[in-house]
Amino acid sequence: MNQGYNLNWNKIKVVIFDVDGTLYTQSPLRKKMLFSLLSHYALRPWSWKDLLILHHFRAEREKKSGIPCKNLEDAQYEWCASKGNFPIPRIKKVVDYWMFNYPNKYLTGTMYPGVKTFFEALKQKNIKIGIYSDYKAVDKLKAMGLQADIIVSSTDKEVDNLKPNPRGLFYITEKLKVQPEECLFIGDRQELDGQCAIQANMPYLIVDKKPFKDFDFYNILTQQLVKNKTPTPQPVG
Repeated sequence: MNQGYNLNWNKIKVVIFDVDGTLYTQSPLRKKMLFSLLSHYALRPWSWKDLLILHHFRAEREKKSGIPCKNLEDAQYEWCASKGNFPIPRIKKVVDYWMFNYPNKYLTGTMYPGVKTFFEALKQKNIKIGIYSDYKAVDKLKAMGLQADIIVSSTDKEVDNLKPNPRGLFYITEKLKVQPEECLFIGDRQELDGQCAIQANMPYLIVDKKPFKDFDFYNILTQQLVKNKTPTPQPVG
C-alpha cells in the first residue's frame, strides 16, 4: 500500500477513480491491441498511415498534459492533424474505432482483481463513486459492468483540460456538493493523477505496481473499508 498519513473512511463521501491503468491492467490489453492492429493492417497496407494517426494522437495529448487550451475536444484532433496533414474526419474515424470502441471487448478480462467488490462495498457504505479520465469513459464502464454516480472526461466542455489540471476533480466535487478533502482520488500515475489530486488538495492513492496475479490493492481497500480501518493515501502537498 501507499505510505503517508492516515485517512478516516468515516470522513470520505466520494471515491473518484481514474480508468486506464487504474481499473484494469494495460500491459495485456496493449499486447492484444498490437496483435489486432498488425493483423488488420498487414492485409491493408494502403491504410498504414492509420497507425501514425494513433501514435500522434496519443503522443500529442501526452505533450499537452496540463497546458490550458480552449475546446479540447476539437483541439486534440487538430494537434494530430498538424503532425502529418491528416484529414480530421479520418482521424476521428480511426481514433473512435481503435481507441474508444475496439479495446472495450477486452476490458472485462483485464480488470484488476477486487475492483467490482470494492465498488459494491462503496455503495453499501453509501460512498458515492466518481470517474475522472482524460479519455471518454462511459462505454468503458459499461464494458466492465461498473456503475458510477458521475463520469467525467477531460474533453467534457465543463472541464476542457487535461490532467494534472484539477478542473475535472473540482467539477465532480461541485456536482456532488462535497469538499475536496471529503474525497479520495485513485489513479495510476503520480505525475498526472497524483499531481492532479495535490493541486485540488484532495487525498489520493496510486495503485500498487504488482504483477496481475499478485495484485491485491482493491481487496485490501475493501477489507479496510468494511472493517472501517484507516487506509494510508499519499500525503497532499
